[in-house]
Amino acid sequence: MRMTDHEPALPKALVHIGPHPVILHVMKTYAFYGFKRFIVATGYKGDKIKEFFKDLEWKANDFTLKPGTSRKMDMATHLPEDWLDYTITFADTGEETQTGGRVKKAAKYVDTDDFFVTYCDGLADISIRKEYEFHRKAGKLGTLALVRPMSQFGIVEVGSDGIVNSFREKPVMASLVNGGFFIFKKNFIDRLGENSVLEEEPLRGLAKDRQLAGYVHDGFWACMDTGKDVMRLNELWRTGVMPHTGYREKGKIAPWLNLRK
Repeated sequence: MRMTDHEPALPKALVHIGPHPVILHVMKTYAFYGFKRFIVATGYKGDKIKEFFKDLEWKANDFTLKPGTSRKMDMATHLPEDWLDYTITFADTGEETQTGGRVKKAAKYVDTDDFFVTYCDGLADISIRKEYEFHRKAGKLGTLALVRPMSQFGIVEVGSDGIVNSFREKPVMASLVNGGFFIFKKNFIDRLGENSVLEEEPLRGLAKDRQLAGYVHDGFWACMDTGKDVMRLNELWRTGVMPHTGYREKGKIAPWLNLRK
């Protein structure tokens, strides 16, 4: 996926939130719950994603180099502690392929009965383990996380007399929306076309057949669709303050990393 108003030379997955690109934050979320095997469906600027991971280990470490040798000393990593346990497969799915088509083309690397899908364009303190347990209990072909987004605008309440009663700055909305964290049974892949849009016929077909469950996540969630969203997420990383609650993490840890079992 790409962003049109923020770092156009980068795929969205490599846009930085704090010191790391969003794809590492998403991977850390899954890894926290024990899911450490990843399939990255590359497309727009896919080579940049491959290069990032290829060079990641030496870029993320402090080290002392002895000139004239290949020896590195005094390594101090800034990667997640369990980084060496990750397995990442890169599947080239084409620059113009739609979301469902990307899943279809990457499916040859799926060898489990259930698999996760995410857009890698949002952050949340969602319990992946609880969503998976919900999915297994529901017994449907698919499960999607439902979240309550923040309004893009402040809400003004006006009385019948035309007098403003209250003003709320960008409150959390009551309506539920697709949060972008999915779980599917492997035979869901049969419903996907080579260039289908995941959010259209595939998901609508599941809903029509009553094969789509909705896991409600009432914690932190934020999308990353625009440069303004990136700025807001970086401010959250810097301060640890969630705007709709005023909650502050100890040690200035970003809210979506306050992961709960």
